[in-house]
Amino acid sequence: MELFDMFSKNSQIQTYLERIGFEGSLDGSAKLLADLQECHLHTVPYENLDIMNRIALSLDPQDVYQKIVVRGRGGYCFELNALFGWLLRELGYSVTDLVARFWRDEPNSPPKRRHHVLKVEAEGTAYLCDVGVGGIVPRRPIAWIEGLEQHQGEESYRLERDVYYGWMLCEQKNKEWNRIYSFTEEPQLPKDFTFATFWCENAPDSIFTKSPMVAMRTREGRNTLAGREFRIFTSAGVRTFTPETEEEYKVALQEHFGIHLD
Repeated sequence: MELFDMFSKNSQIQTYLERIGFEGSLDGSAKLLADLQECHLHTVPYENLDIMNRIALSLDPQDVYQKIVVRGRGGYCFELNALFGWLLRELGYSVTDLVARFWRDEPNSPPKRRHHVLKVEAEGTAYLCDVGVGGIVPRRPIAWIEGLEQHQGEESYRLERDVYYGWMLCEQKNKEWNRIYSFTEEPQLPKDFTFATFWCENAPDSIFTKSPMVAMRTREGRNTLAGREFRIFTSAGVRTFTPETEEEYKVALQEHFGIHLD
């Protein structure tokens, strides 16, 4: 039984790596951590389609594994980072689950704690990892160093400290630094996220119940869905379209996000 369980877990890990298109050495390094996060963001979409269809979410890693890895779907932060954290632990990383307040585009400040992020140790350094945001966020882990500007392509990020809200991930836009989300270092248990996801799935003022949201980075740019409008961002510009039929809508989900609705 022990040998079968080990084989089954190794098979799950390999299938997960195939799902995100990773090929390389599993050496537990900081580079591996960065490569895994970047692969994840380029292959697994952020999406709230189950919430919109009133399908209750499970945060159990094996249920999320079935949804995202086996069925090829996406998810939102409580699903995506729970699953990514599972993978990292299986690969030998030290992972701490944290809860965050999402400040970007938040009209009712201070915002609720409704975002899941990960603190990951690699080669003696702590990193902030996150594969669970629909908007633009770091594609590679952020070194846990206060005030250090960290550039990723045309994007720039840094971690700041706030006397009330703890660590603050900030982004630079138009030469100004703006808040993305804040968090403290109190470890969260799986049951702690149950309350947050229940609110996100059911609260009348939750943004996740308003309209479909799907997003994924691509090597050429980014694909998004807002309501029924698809937006395909590339170096050549932005192409937008709205499918006229349900069948065209499903085909577009498959083509641009790899999502096949049951």
